[in-house]
Amino acid sequence: MQASIRGLQRGAAKQHLTLIAALFLLLASDVLLAARTSVDGLRVRQSPERTRIVFDLGNPVEHKIFSLTDPHRLVIDISDAELKADIKNLVLDQTPIRSIRSSGRNDGKDLRVVLDLAQEVKPRSFVLKPIMQYGDRLVIDLYGPAEQTSVPVVQKSERTLTQMRDVVIAIDAGHGGDDPGAIGPGNLYEKHVVLSISKKLRDLFEEEPGFRATLVRTGDYYIAHRKRTEIARKSQADVFLSIHADAFRTPKVSGASVYAISQKGATSETARWLAERENRADLIGGVGSVSLDDKDDLLAGVLLDLSMTASLSASLDMGNLVLREMGKVNKLHKKRVEQAAFAVLKSPDIPSLLIETGFISNPGEAKKLANKSHQRKLANAIFQGVRDAMQENPPAGSYLAWMKQGRQDEAITYIIERGDTLSEIADRHRVSFEKLKDFNGLRSDTIRIGQKLKIPPS
Repeated sequence: MQASIRGLQRGAAKQHLTLIAALFLLLASDVLLAARTSVDGLRVRQSPERTRIVFDLGNPVEHKIFSLTDPHRLVIDISDAELKADIKNLVLDQTPIRSIRSSGRNDGKDLRVVLDLAQEVKPRSFVLKPIMQYGDRLVIDLYGPAEQTSVPVVQKSERTLTQMRDVVIAIDAGHGGDDPGAIGPGNLYEKHVVLSISKKLRDLFEEEPGFRATLVRTGDYYIAHRKRTEIARKSQADVFLSIHADAFRTPKVSGASVYAISQKGATSETARWLAERENRADLIGGVGSVSLDDKDDLLAGVLLDLSMTASLSASLDMGNLVLREMGKVNKLHKKRVEQAAFAVLKSPDIPSLLIETGFISNPGEAKKLANKSHQRKLANAIFQGVRDAMQENPPAGSYLAWMKQGRQDEAITYIIERGDTLSEIADRHRVSFEKLKDFNGLRSDTIRIGQKLKIPPS
């Protein structure tokens, strides 16, 4: 009898241990599942430079990528992760990606994402730490032949140097893509407001004789600060304008501001805080800054001072005229041009301004900044200020310089280059096609490379 009781007790104890072991395994499984990182969002953005895929993560992850051919695919393996984002409705138009699919690996412990591609790409991946409104992110950049082709550098020919040319204005809409900039009431994004103003400003310059405008950012994508000035330089820009909408800790602050670069830092607490915020955007885009590691500190400082001195004076003069015009349509935050160490303004050979069109953090100004009519007024004010500055001090060899020198009644010489036509030459110099032919005694429309034409007064 006692033996039977002891057997029952041993059996119960064994069942109890088995139950404890099962519970332990279940809890361990829950802990392991809880340790997995969630992919909460997946975004695809196309820019002229690349296609960017951003994974929004709950925590940092380890990953690896590799390419496959026949057909072209890119495989992204993310350790200890699960996909919670909806990838069915991603817009993949105008990207090299045909489709995106996912699956689990290692008994569902890891995540595999496969990009089915229309062409071969050169991928680059990196992780970004949390900053501002963003958490941990995994970024995959896809470069193709078209995206890797840099903006062509148009060499200045004798024609450009000796004859009339347009003054080129590079207009940079701040932020973009994963960097929305400041966010105002009602989720009003700075990146959208400033792109709209920039496009209106471009149209004004395109309509003005003697000017040509180029947009640094044409859509909703991010460009690093140094890349923005590089694009302006390769466009042979005479002026660089960076358009922004301001923000501050308190919604009470309001008014528009104009900034030029300061080698020695900011000239006020507000300017210093803003400079830090704007420069920090490069961390959002996942790029580093340019270094002068091959120069000692003294030499690097001298080189920077020398290179910026010439454009700084022109920037300040132009900034005062822009500020004067903006004061007619908007309250001014400061009545003089401020100077701060904005990274985007550090273009040594181009007069540059950063224009804060108002405080998007102020509810009243945010409402105005969202209004298309007010955007046009701001664009027109900036246009008039820059136009007046360029007409007063036009670049050498430009149409504006020719007009300022009172040479409207003088004919200029034009040397035919490859690809030229009479109609294009007439249009470029603002004279009629027939007048150009008659002035040069031409009996036909045929011209040859190297031939000299006299351009009649317009």
